[in-house]
Amino acid sequence: MSHTLVDTLVLKLTALLEQIGATADNHLWLGYSGGMDSELLAYTLARFRETHPKTPYQISLVHVHHGLSRNADAWAAHCRQRAEHYGLNFVLRKVQLELGPRVSIEAEARRARYQAIAELLNPGDILLTAHHQDDQLETLLLALKRGQGPKGLAAMGQAQHLAQTPREESAPCWQLRPMLDSSRAQVEQAVASLELPYINDESNQDTQYDRNFLRAEVIPVLKQRWPSIATTASRSAALCAEQQLLLDEVSAEKLQPLLCRCRFSGVRVLDSAGLKVLSPQWQAQLLRQFIQMQRLPLPAQVQLQQALAQLLDAREDAQLELSFKGLLLRRYGQQIYAMAPLPGAAFQLLDSAGSAEDVAARLSKLTLSQKQLQALSQGQSLSVGLTSPWQRLELTLADSGPRVALAQVMAPLMASLSAPLMASIPASQGTKVQPSDAAAPELVMGLKGSYRCQPHNRDKGRELKKLWHELGVPPWLRDRVPLLMQNGRLLALAGGFVERSALASGAEPGIVLKLVAEATS
Repeated sequence: MSHTLVDTLVLKLTALLEQIGATADNHLWLGYSGGMDSELLAYTLARFRETHPKTPYQISLVHVHHGLSRNADAWAAHCRQRAEHYGLNFVLRKVQLELGPRVSIEAEARRARYQAIAELLNPGDILLTAHHQDDQLETLLLALKRGQGPKGLAAMGQAQHLAQTPREESAPCWQLRPMLDSSRAQVEQAVASLELPYINDESNQDTQYDRNFLRAEVIPVLKQRWPSIATTASRSAALCAEQQLLLDEVSAEKLQPLLCRCRFSGVRVLDSAGLKVLSPQWQAQLLRQFIQMQRLPLPAQVQLQQALAQLLDAREDAQLELSFKGLLLRRYGQQIYAMAPLPGAAFQLLDSAGSAEDVAARLSKLTLSQKQLQALSQGQSLSVGLTSPWQRLELTLADSGPRVALAQVMAPLMASLSAPLMASIPASQGTKVQPSDAAAPELVMGLKGSYRCQPHNRDKGRELKKLWHELGVPPWLRDRVPLLMQNGRLLALAGGFVERSALASGAEPGIVLKLVAEATS
């Protein structure tokens, strides 16, 4: 029986890999707790590698150390030893759980575990998990308990795109569950027959956790009355998944005309006017789909209905913000925004590879050094890390388009060399750069709305607060947009305009400030 099940699992894994078009370039990762289920799958992977010598997949077992048990270190050591026994790579990740009032330890451990694994994955990588048919029944019962709809009742699929992947613009990562058709009894019998050593987590006996309660108190009673309930429940989950797939296809067609981009930040937004003319059922469905498209957590059904009422009935000039766990819904003008809570705005210097030079150095203001100014004047770009919704700010040299005159930003460097030489450098608009102007330019965020500017494309000056509105910058982003300043005077607003008095003329070289957005799908 044991070898029969393992052989079946090897065939199932082979079929799933063929189904998703996997190649030897795709790294296989097993979420490896060392428990009975993942131990059998680890054994199966060793057999899989033996039977597929011409497809040399890289296979790794990844164990997540949650720090919840006094035995956690011993479990990690056991998993490492078993990986060596199988001849498979082993990776250990330790996580810190964010626990507190009303926080489920089960849910937080799962979140931290998947996040830790996701950070290891490259585009196209494949995560294997040892969920079986009885796990599927537990998931379905928990979905019913929570009042979830078809998507929740669809439970787990054998092959799904992994929700938590770090690079959406690249090939998707997959999650495969080759044991989903196998029962717990079959797994237990196979492990016993093969005499595989495995970890018994003492917390599995604690019925204060929902899954343990179902496993110990509920499912045995259900199986006593209906022995095939795990099989039939899996069939129901598959039918719900089919229905949800059809609903997703129709929803995507109805949602597409309502999607556009914020013209300043480029993030995806939802047209509230177009949503309002639809039926309440479609309003709720499309808002859910829009939130999930951003890979954000959904609010509860009642919260979603209340949010819809406020988002659709708000005045056009209202600046509405609704906060939920891990989700902000905002409206600006006719556009609805769904986003995660924004981290504090800061600058971070990046090296040539795009990595932070000092991870801990997050600056509210960045003064450009003489070394950086000289590099810019020689045609080298300067990258500065930003926080959401942008990835970085790039300063580059150009000789066309709106740009800050190089003579303007180079003034402090020239002053350090020769004051007479600096005074001879022609500035834009026919003026001269004076020694008194030789303060180093700074990148800052946040400027009073009453500050008066004259953009390069306007004949007259205007208050910044009115220019924000003209540029379509949502209010919550206005203190996050990088500004190039010198001597307290605005030179340029990144992604917006160059101050007219600092504008390079003709073919005069100048500095362009370009905002690079985070990757969006």
